[in-house]
Amino acid sequence: MNPNYNKLRSKEHFHIQKVSGKTIRKSLLQFIQKDKPDFSEDNEIPLNVLNLYREKYISEYLTSQIGELTALEKNVLSTINEESLLSDNLDETNIQDLTFGQRVADKVASFGGSWKFIISFGVFIVIWICLNAFVYFNKGFDPYPFILLNLILSCLAALQ
Repeated sequence: MNPNYNKLRSKEHFHIQKVSGKTIRKSLLQFIQKDKPDFSEDNEIPLNVLNLYREKYISEYLTSQIGELTALEKNVLSTINEESLLSDNLDETNIQDLTFGQRVADKVASFGGSWKFIISFGVFIVIWICLNAFVYFNKGFDPYPFILLNLILSCLAALQ
């Protein structure tokens, strides 16, 4: 039996969400049954224990297919077990190794997708239309159908 299984079933973990054996993929269910023969589709398994079995199953499958696991593959397996995202585990050293262009692209992307940008650009468009349609009585620098505004929006979309 898996030593982590007993540890995770301790009294402090009884509030953990459980998964029905009926919802587990057949290949994973058979893998669990190798370690715990009395487990069937009618039983439930704590989610954290199921994640340990998933990690072990994937690890053994990858090892049988490609041999030794790389550090990246081990990192992917640990994120599956922890139910986290790989992007949460970025090292500061990787961020420092970015080129100037990559850093600029990250800053543009973080601002271009923010609510601050969306709201400010929406206000800009409303002001543009009001100036040209009402203040300059459609004889301003960009009369209706606002061809210059469309050009600006197309360029912005291309950049993003």
